[in-house]
Amino acid sequence: MPLEASGVLFSLGIPLSDINLSIQIVDVPSCLPNEPSIKIGDIPSDAVLPERWCRTPVRHVVSSIHGRDVERVMRAFHIVQWRRESLYCGVCGNKNSDSQTETARICPHCRRVEYPRIAPAVIVLITNDKDEILLAHNAKFNAGVYSLIAGFNEAGESLEQTIEREIWEEVGLKVNAVCYKISQSWPFPRSLMTGWTARYAAGVIQPDGIEIEDARWFKRDKLPELPGNGSVARWLINRWRLEH
Repeated sequence: MPLEASGVLFSLGIPLSDINLSIQIVDVPSCLPNEPSIKIGDIPSDAVLPERWCRTPVRHVVSSIHGRDVERVMRAFHIVQWRRESLYCGVCGNKNSDSQTETARICPHCRRVEYPRIAPAVIVLITNDKDEILLAHNAKFNAGVYSLIAGFNEAGESLEQTIEREIWEEVGLKVNAVCYKISQSWPFPRSLMTGWTARYAAGVIQPDGIEIEDARWFKRDKLPELPGNGSVARWLINRWRLEH
């Protein structure tokens, strides 16, 4: 079924000839060789969709599909958002054109080339000597949902430094034994999410009261409501739950 979120329409199987909408359909090359391109179209959020089409938030889609389907939807969503934001050159203000050879925009006036923007981010599973996991409730989460500490990489930082800074800023803890585990495209809005584990070293939990409203240690058999499947956060948590 075709899926839409935030005005982005994804075609996952129904012929594009079925669409009676005045939108531009763009072929986005797959990241892997010998794999079909991804067809994407950007439509207004208030557009009336044809029969057999529906609107579904991308985050909901990700939790219900698997493998390469997740990666292809993430790529499509990322590219559509970038195309919206790169209509005009950021240097001279002229309208950009599409590159014919790669996923890029080219300014016909000053020849500036713009590629999809990617913001590295970290998300960290922190455990202590009591075999507990640190989970936090972000002010943007739905009521009762807890997840791992996460944040964006800043200019001049290594990812390991980002981890130390984010954990200290958000919950006032020090960690050690930082170890990389996995990465995932996470276009909300344009992240490359890197997943890590770390061990509690020192400090008392002190939520910053801005991003983090609550944080506490949880045991395996008493976990709160967690992020949906398909995310790095849930992958790290599920992996930890199965360790013993």
